[in-house]
Amino acid sequence: MSGAEVIVQVLADEGVGVLFGYSGGAILPVYDAVFRHNATHTCVDGSAEEVREPMRLVVPANEQGAGFMAAGYARASGKVGVAIVTSGPGATNMVTPVRDSMADSIPLVVICGQVGTAAIGSDAFQEAPVSNIMGACAKHVFLVTDATQLEATVRTAFTLARSGRPGPVVVDVPKDVQNATLVWQGRGELALAGYRARLRAVEQAVLGDTDCAAFFAALLQAQRPLIYAGGGVIAAEAAEALRAFVDAFGLPVATTLMGLGGFDSTDPLALHLLGMHGTAYANYAVEDCDFVLALGARFDDRVAGVPDKFAPRARFIAQVDIDPAEIGKVKRVDWQHVGPLKRALERLTAYGRVHGLKPQLAAWHAHVAELKRAHAMNYDRESALVLPYAVIEAINRHAQGRAVVSTGVGQHQMWAAQYFDFRAPRHWLTSGSMGTMGFGLPAAVGAQFAHPHKLVIDIDGDASIRMNIGELETVTTYGLPIKVVVLNNVGDGMVRQWQKLYFKGRFAASDKSLHKKDFVLAAQADGFGWARRLERVDELEPVIADFLAYPGPAFLEVMIDPDAGVYPMVGPGASYAQMITGDFIPARAAAAARKDSPSHMF
Repeated sequence: MSGAEVIVQVLADEGVGVLFGYSGGAILPVYDAVFRHNATHTCVDGSAEEVREPMRLVVPANEQGAGFMAAGYARASGKVGVAIVTSGPGATNMVTPVRDSMADSIPLVVICGQVGTAAIGSDAFQEAPVSNIMGACAKHVFLVTDATQLEATVRTAFTLARSGRPGPVVVDVPKDVQNATLVWQGRGELALAGYRARLRAVEQAVLGDTDCAAFFAALLQAQRPLIYAGGGVIAAEAAEALRAFVDAFGLPVATTLMGLGGFDSTDPLALHLLGMHGTAYANYAVEDCDFVLALGARFDDRVAGVPDKFAPRARFIAQVDIDPAEIGKVKRVDWQHVGPLKRALERLTAYGRVHGLKPQLAAWHAHVAELKRAHAMNYDRESALVLPYAVIEAINRHAQGRAVVSTGVGQHQMWAAQYFDFRAPRHWLTSGSMGTMGFGLPAAVGAQFAHPHKLVIDIDGDASIRMNIGELETVTTYGLPIKVVVLNNVGDGMVRQWQKLYFKGRFAASDKSLHKKDFVLAAQADGFGWARRLERVDELEPVIADFLAYPGPAFLEVMIDPDAGVYPMVGPGASYAQMITGDFIPARAAAAARKDSPSHMF
């Protein structure tokens, strides 16, 4: 077999059914091997008896799109996403998706073509030092210069990507290695003795009776305990274990942006989103709680912007995480466990049940219910302008928490997080840590390939969708029934909100009112059979219904109130008690005074 054929066979052995990538000279042998593999391994797809390729190759408008498609596929499916690109600019266009996936703990394998081994370091045509560039962004990078190690390296990349704290792994393969004649082994990985030893220690960690007893001793002393659930709940496939723990012990659950869907947001004990733009009732509950259980969450700056002011009344903080580096990194904790989250929750639940341990939380539940009633999400429901919150609520009435929702980054991202219901994990896809504009549309493509029969909606902004608007054509090329919503406020809305609050309304470079883009015409030019603009409140409900009912790709541009803001908002240096709730969400105390602030928190 050639090296390229070895790569493709490992992908097949790993169960890869969809590849995302853009071809080029240095990766042509692999693309040719994919073509030949598909030509000789066609299969029948389910009850429809449709003949399909076993390893479908999806070609985007550019390599960044391929990276975010692979990430969207991984986020929606829980499987490793795979992207294949050429050398030089092909590889460097993948840097942002790789870093984005590293920051959000998303498992990717990226295979990059590279110039021949003899030409590396000579500034050859389309050469880039991928291992140097990606080394700072990825979980691991391999440069394969020994062809006999290729098979083991690619197989090891998958193990690295999905084990421990997941992340992206890059395999840089020179063209002569792709063309080398090799003997297929069908097994074997690289040793990586240090990594495997650390991984084994973490994965085998168990909670002993002493650990469980200490945890419950603190929990039973608490009157207002709360769970702070992060993206680790979803990455660990621990949503059911969390549900069982809550059913057994009755702790309310607040979720991070990455944790949405880890706990049913329609549940009475769900506090939905916490943090900078979290619900007022979630943030007030954090202010009031006396016990915090952090699950797969890292106290990042969007949740604990001022660590000393986060959960100020908490007398006990417990933390469970797969990554030992996150324990106590930002906030000192009183009880900790490093290990698989699902197993830890199952162990705590079993221990508590066997020993008949049940916190008495009726008063706390009543308090949480009153917080949710008194400080519910709200907006000006009599506005003559189309408001983004109303748009999300209208879509949510149809989706009922079951749609897969992707977003770009900005105000629309926060509105979607606040006003959509999420009843199950892997239905919310967003660029959480990196905040990458242009993420939403290609991520939706990847999600639709992961779930061909689910409703997939991209909630985007006029500025964010511009970043990867070329992927509209990818949607129609593959006939994907994705529903694209552009909430158009004629500018960089989140930037403008900060400029309004902290820079005296100096809208430097954030106003797009002079731009000439007609998004509906652009969608039609790219083949969307349903493409409309919504500008009137009285048309909202029927247009949304028609939009979602359309059987193929559909595009809806909504001209929203350009002054609509994202509230609540915890400003720089403020505590949750000082958050700005806006004009329509009651606050229980005066918000922190605003002043000019070139804040590090933007």
